[in-house]
Amino acid sequence: MSELVIGAHVEQDDPVAEAQARGTGVVQIFLGDPQGYKGPEIRYAGGADALRSAAAEAGVAVYVHAPYIVNVATTNNRIRIPSRKLLQQHMDAAAEIGAKGLIVHGGHVNKSDAPETGFDNWRKAIEATDITVPLLIENTAGGDNAMARRLDRIAGVWDAVGKAEGAENVGFCLDTCHAWAGGIELATAVEKVLGITGRIDLVHANDSRDDFDSGADRHANFGAGHLPPDEFAGIVREAGAPVVCETPGGADEHKADFAWLREHL
Repeated sequence: MSELVIGAHVEQDDPVAEAQARGTGVVQIFLGDPQGYKGPEIRYAGGADALRSAAAEAGVAVYVHAPYIVNVATTNNRIRIPSRKLLQQHMDAAAEIGAKGLIVHGGHVNKSDAPETGFDNWRKAIEATDITVPLLIENTAGGDNAMARRLDRIAGVWDAVGKAEGAENVGFCLDTCHAWAGGIELATAVEKVLGITGRIDLVHANDSRDDFDSGADRHANFGAGHLPPDEFAGIVREAGAPVVCETPGGADEHKADFAWLREHL
């Protein structure tokens, strides 16, 4: 576990400097507005090529999180079609900066829709996307109609994605807060997710401000939330994947989270 890479989600203006301030070799950023359809924006001075070169020279792995509003599962054409376009735009931008992966939430269907429709829309989205960096589907915390909250829905998405051309470029991001708030038992989460997906490519390590199965996506710093510390650390240990903390605060708070996690590992 001494070789485990633990990083954080940081401001997008200079992710290399943010990584160095935290003493880490991995960071995650947004490219533009996480709540807007406007499209990706490279805020690093010098643009995408300069960021790619700077990250490579510094040995910093950069992950990109797609906007929260992306929902390729929905039957609502006014959301699904722009979501596919936005996903492709962020995929292209992530490739330009040399990102190690693009993380996207599982999305949801409408209350009256059959989950199978959402699963098949995921298949279609994978086939419609030119995947140039690994696309990592992330489990989510809330919503009875969510595609990636419960294990059975994750299995449905994964089965559908597996039938798509390009499925080999799709991975999984396991979020600890989302698992807890979404009603997935932490003690067996890695075993069960691996049983479905066969892989965990990234861990979003977050404590939770809310109770188990609350459906609330509110992250907390490590040890300040409701996650049982041993089970929290167990997920990180068993997953064996790079870790990104999406916890409140800046470099000092993140370094404290890193230290807490290493101590409990």
